[in-house]
Amino acid sequence: MGKVQAQGWVDLMDEPGWEPLRNRHLLLERGGDMLVSAGVDDVTAEFCGLPGHRAHLAGALNGADPDLPVLLLAHQPAFVGEAAGGVYFQLSGHTRGGQIWPFHHLVRLDQPALAGLTRHGVRTFLCASRGTGFWGLPFRVFASSEITLLVLRSPRAKQCPRTGHP
Repeated sequence: MGKVQAQGWVDLMDEPGWEPLRNRHLLLERGGDMLVSAGVDDVTAEFCGLPGHRAHLAGALNGADPDLPVLLLAHQPAFVGEAAGGVYFQLSGHTRGGQIWPFHHLVRLDQPALAGLTRHGVRTFLCASRGTGFWGLPFRVFASSEITLLVLRSPRAKQCPRTGHP
């Protein structure tokens, strides 16, 4: 990704008032339960030519309570190798589920997961979303689009207040 293109995406986040979690975290609280929501730049960001762009997990978690669960937003599932152990849950995209069969085999060589929920190490889960877009050719073959809905509950919760499920 070129320098201008990368900065354009960063600038676009300002328009709706979003605050990108670029190697930083926020503490989220609801009903007395707390969660660290952290984000890192893409693992290829340091090659985009913009100063300060790189994935930096230690910086993202700097000052976070180590006893709280961490939800990490990392563009590529491949980042789970660095996050495993220190992060409870990583949410990623990038792969588009492989997008075009049989080229998903090549994507799988680079990424630990194409789509779905996988476990890495003792305590880290990775959710790789197929997303809704595409790269290059404007179609998908055997890799349908998806919008991922996460329901996060405290271990203290007996059931989900929205669905009533345990």
